[in-house]
Amino acid sequence: SFMQGSKLEIPLWLAKGLHDSKRRIISVELPKIYKEAWRTVFSADASVVDLHKMGPYYYGFGSQLLNFDNLENPEIAQTILQTFISRFRRIMDSSQNAYNEDTSVLVARLDELERNLFQAGQKGLNDFQYWEKGQASQITASSVVQNYGKRKFTDMDG
Repeated sequence: SFMQGSKLEIPLWLAKGLHDSKRRIISVELPKIYKEAWRTVFSADASVVDLHKMGPYYYGFGSQLLNFDNLENPEIAQTILQTFISRFRRIMDSSQNAYNEDTSVLVARLDELERNLFQAGQKGLNDFQYWEKGQASQITASSVVQNYGKRKFTDMDG
């Protein structure tokens, strides 16, 4: 049995299940990357942070943290958003301009969401270049666009 005030590490899904703002069964301590000191680093220059080393699911995990009634939630949400915005352009620029270049150093520092964006950017560039050279018979809409269209229609059905 645990005494009141005991600290233990539990998975996020269990913490979400136990969290009840009325009964206060648990309180959640912020991981250091979401605390004020790191938020200051992100606001100064988010592009220098090795997100993969700090936590490969920075955006996804951070947005899940907002489910807990933490007083710093507005600041956490703002930092996550601003970090994404400030890093997005460099990631997409690199994915478009790094044809036949070694991008492993850049990619190694990216969060998983950012890695997916980088790969999508490179695939788009490669597909375009194939089409430009006449090596592709047609350009098709990306799966992201197709799924977005399906979702819109589904939303209208309801």
